[in-house]
Amino acid sequence: MTIQSLGVGSGLALDDLVSQLLDAERAPKEERLNAKEEKIEAEISALGQIKSKLSDFKDTLDEMRRDSDINGREPTITHPNEDSEIFTAEAANSALRGSYEIAVSQLASGSRFETADADFAASTDKVLTDAAGDATMTFKIDSTGDSFTITVRQNMSLAELREEINNHSDNFGVNANIIDTGTAAGGAKLVFSSTVTGAGNDLKIVNDGNRAELDKLTTTDSAETATYLTAIKSASNAKATIDGIAVESDTNNFENTIQNVSFEATKESPFDVDGITRLTSTLEIGYDKEGLDKKIRDFVDNYNKIITDIKSLTRYGESELEEDGALAGDSLLRGISGALAGVVGSRVDSSSLGSLFALGIELTSDGKLEIGSLDFGLGSGEERLSDAIDDNFDEIAKLFTDENQGIATRLYEITKEYTSFSGLISLRERSAKDDRDQLNDDRERFELRMSNYEQILRDKYLNLDQTVAKLNQTGSALLAALG
Repeated sequence: MTIQSLGVGSGLALDDLVSQLLDAERAPKEERLNAKEEKIEAEISALGQIKSKLSDFKDTLDEMRRDSDINGREPTITHPNEDSEIFTAEAANSALRGSYEIAVSQLASGSRFETADADFAASTDKVLTDAAGDATMTFKIDSTGDSFTITVRQNMSLAELREEINNHSDNFGVNANIIDTGTAAGGAKLVFSSTVTGAGNDLKIVNDGNRAELDKLTTTDSAETATYLTAIKSASNAKATIDGIAVESDTNNFENTIQNVSFEATKESPFDVDGITRLTSTLEIGYDKEGLDKKIRDFVDNYNKIITDIKSLTRYGESELEEDGALAGDSLLRGISGALAGVVGSRVDSSSLGSLFALGIELTSDGKLEIGSLDFGLGSGEERLSDAIDDNFDEIAKLFTDENQGIATRLYEITKEYTSFSGLISLRERSAKDDRDQLNDDRERFELRMSNYEQILRDKYLNLDQTVAKLNQTGSALLAALG
């Protein structure tokens, strides 16, 4: 007879027996594999967490290790009237400290043209009235090379010409508008204005085909020798005085007029009571104290985040109920913590401040940094930090940026050593991922062994099942014969 399932022939629970034997064989080995996998995944996750925090800290240090980033300049402006802003200013970190008296006498402007009185009675007047077909006009600024050409169609009205100019895709800043004077003598005037500022940057409107009817709308002929419309207002420079010295700019932005400082004029300075002299605004270029204070506090916070994570990941549980950290007792992370602490606690001989302590920054008993509250005869941490920023700005920069001993310089190299592709954390990550791959191979081999073991058990108990089934048949036959 053919037995389709274990135990069918014998009536014994052989399928259950095989399952129990398989479970007994599988459980301890699978438990070890799962525990190993959990440990590897926790290690990979923990290493990634620390690497990410160190990378963020490295970005902060990359800014702080450069004098140009930590030693920033901050412009402060005092205007004659606090409600009226004459100009704004920016200063590069390389700008020299100083104070300047600035008065703006003229804002930069573009050129302006308008058609003559009574050339057009209304905005609906036709620009071309003869039958010679379409014509073209070119708007250009010779000094900048900007230009665009429009087509003046037969029977186009003055209003339509205005829209054609304003909506042209290559328009570089020409605005056309119509002003109706309300009188027959004035009529409707087409006004052209250009946003291109600076002396010598007047708009030029060329009558390309020398159509006589366009002479009243253009500034010159195709050869650019004739003169038709003349500027009502020519393009002009912005003008100002700096400590009494006259300066000009072709835009309202005075860039590097004061070395490494730019200021943008927004309004003319008011006159003094004599109606002649312009009142000055005071521009002071000083240190960016608020910016530096923030950088220092961010440095402390980012450092502490790393130390907190390292302590959490390397801790041992204080009781059976508290689990160990993912990397409990790990020497790599302890090495990172020790290396960072060694730098923040060291001296920098090139700075008169000597160490972070002079900035009010102290190492706590748990390895973190804090701006201390205790007074050691030198003031509290907050007082020391404030005094250093007020009186020793350049020395703070040396403390962090010295190329050999600077705190930020050395910490940057440490974080780079650990986080780079060939760094210690990356090498450890790759090793852990190799272990994970090996574990996956071990699982496949284990499953293959279990499959073979199951087949061996089934073959073994199939024989038993068949034997018992035959014995049962024989016994049944004997009983039938005896009966």
